[in-house]
Amino acid sequence: MKYHKNVYKALSLITQFSINMLVPIFGCSFLGMFLDRKLGTGFCMIILFFVGALAGFRNVYRMAATIFKDKGERDKPCGK
Repeated sequence: MKYHKNVYKALSLITQFSINMLVPIFGCSFLGMFLDRKLGTGFCMIILFFVGALAGFRNVYRMAATIFKDKGERDKPCGK
């Protein structure tokens, strides 16, 4: 069975969204756990988890805004 090119584009887009969301969350969480162990605290991981989540949401928002902006420019008729 042959899949259409749109299916592959959608899978690629979903993968990009998930990577852009998960990498900052995991990176900041692991940094927070490392700092908690080194400093003997218990709040760095929580704070950095939320910082990572905000960074992930920002990445996804910027990527979606770029995609929709590009799509809007392609849909405009020529000469306008």
